[in-house]
Amino acid sequence: MNQVVLITGGTSGIGWALAEAALARGDAVAVCGRSTPALERFADRYPQALAVRCDVTVGADRVALLKAVADRFGRLDILISNAGTFVERDFATDPAATQDLEAEVALNLTAPIQLTHEALSQFPALRAIVLVTSGFALVSPTRAPTYGAVKAGLHGFAEGLRRQLAPRGVHVLELLPPATDTPMNASLPGKKMSPAAVAAETLDGLERGRSMVLPGPAKPLPLLLRIAPAAVRRMVASM
Repeated sequence: MNQVVLITGGTSGIGWALAEAALARGDAVAVCGRSTPALERFADRYPQALAVRCDVTVGADRVALLKAVADRFGRLDILISNAGTFVERDFATDPAATQDLEAEVALNLTAPIQLTHEALSQFPALRAIVLVTSGFALVSPTRAPTYGAVKAGLHGFAEGLRRQLAPRGVHVLELLPPATDTPMNASLPGKKMSPAAVAAETLDGLERGRSMVLPGPAKPLPLLLRIAPAAVRRMVASM
């Protein structure tokens, strides 16, 4: 066993690809998700891994998840908070624009913060934390302003947490993927990056001690926002 890795939302998309990549390099892997059929598919494919049904927005579920990891592996080295949702909201025309807003904020922002605290408390020797935000954390999408807001919030959490945990030697990595070929982006037009490519760049960033990973077309985004912010915002407005 190399390292013990826990991936939330690990039964599809980027999470599944991260689990496959970690298993391929010899890590012990635990994944969690809310869909029992998806967990069963993962467990059938990778019986050596741990697949736990967990709603990360529920405190009791998070406690049970970390206990299952401790019982199975005895430790946790890397926490990857990947679970999330993308919700389009039109505040200009939709009278129900804030429907289920609390659930979106809980899954995309509050839950990864809570799980980070709980994992650090239970596993003091934790080596790394990966927080999956988005390129939209840096420039919010017109069609989903609350998604941009919560990802920007998680981006800010990652930045401050990195400084807090540096004296303990805990590596905090923020992953800002571009449009990726996942079920969440099935209706999104245009070219998308493969989850496997995103996972490969993420694990490489972990190995190199990077603070941020912006895979593929997301890589120039911070520079573009400095030298041509209006052009970037016009591009995002059409997304």
